[in-house]
Amino acid sequence: MNLDKKLTPEQFRVTQQAGTEAPFTGKYYNHHDQGNYLCICCHQVLFSSNTKFDSGTGWPSFSDVSKPNSVQLITDDLYGMSRIEVSCANCDAHLGHIFPDGPTPNGNRYCINSASLSFKPS
Repeated sequence: MNLDKKLTPEQFRVTQQAGTEAPFTGKYYNHHDQGNYLCICCHQVLFSSNTKFDSGTGWPSFSDVSKPNSVQLITDDLYGMSRIEVSCANCDAHLGHIFPDGPTPNGNRYCINSASLSFKPS
């Protein structure tokens, strides 16, 4: 699959070069429709709108994944800080990061770039 032809330059930069879109600019940060959020590269279901919440950060935020094996978590020590990167378990596309400041019951905030997602309404 030739992703540089399939994806927009921003989608390619985010998913293939571990980029981050500017806050409050992504298509899905203020999106409230019911359905599933999919990987823009391989279309694997990643998150449900049922777990989406407004974190106030400017990026789509989710408290959990759709299935335990839909994403992989990788230690990211770039830029002098330690974070946990979230990538698609199927195609390794960079999605965003996970932080321990989300809502209960698990306290997770999956902070995901809109550019790494597509949406399928339910």
